[in-house]
Amino acid sequence: MLDAAQLEQFHNEGYLIFEGLIPGPQLEHYVSVFDELVARGRQLTTSEGHFSLELDADGAPRPGLLHKVQGVCVLEPRVLQLAREAAIVERVVPLVGNEEVDVFGTKFFPKLAGGGTSTHWHQDNFYFGTASDRVISCGIYLQDSDLANGCLRIVPRSHLSGKIAEHRHEPGMHGSWTDVDEAAAIDVEVPGGSVVLFSANLLHGTADNEDPERTRYSTAWHYVPGDLDLERFPRGGYDDRFTVRPATVTTL
Repeated sequence: MLDAAQLEQFHNEGYLIFEGLIPGPQLEHYVSVFDELVARGRQLTTSEGHFSLELDADGAPRPGLLHKVQGVCVLEPRVLQLAREAAIVERVVPLVGNEEVDVFGTKFFPKLAGGGTSTHWHQDNFYFGTASDRVISCGIYLQDSDLANGCLRIVPRSHLSGKIAEHRHEPGMHGSWTDVDEAAAIDVEVPGGSVVLFSANLLHGTADNEDPERTRYSTAWHYVPGDLDLERFPRGGYDDRFTVRPATVTTL
């Protein structure tokens, strides 16, 4: 599903963008599923279970304002079908170098209007305890995404060092992050239904959603070859790791 030019771009630049990969009927279905999760979040006054709320300036949860659903495919099996969409997984196979593919670390970011945040500049592999180039991160943008409502931002070629930068965490904020030269960054502005695959060593982050009216639904998760041993996320020993492509399936 990837040609030589795409494989070369991924190797050199660290990412691939597929605009509008998820067609309308599937897209509408998945958006409706995420609408249900947002509605559940609106009933919360504090973070609980899979649900975490946005934080105010003092680090206190903001009632009803959903920040993230962690382990979304554990909570909601209908979302696992999105992780298993053939149009995505068939493009992942040549990047992980194995016909058998797992997904792990599944998340939903609603980026709600007028205050939705995400983690800022970071490398996903920092959280995984590895620098393996066989971990492929995937962002699926279910709604139009631009700088105003908090699009993905990446630093092309930042994966090539093969090293994980020092990250820090500040109380009262979600996630851990590092410093980058933002002059080297690009904004990934894409229409709804787009998929971005990138190296888990690539420096990336997002802008906050400053738009007072628009949400920016997205998922974030990570594909790995089935034979990759991740100590923190073992196959068969971590509930948010799923096989999405058995080795017996033939790539078309």
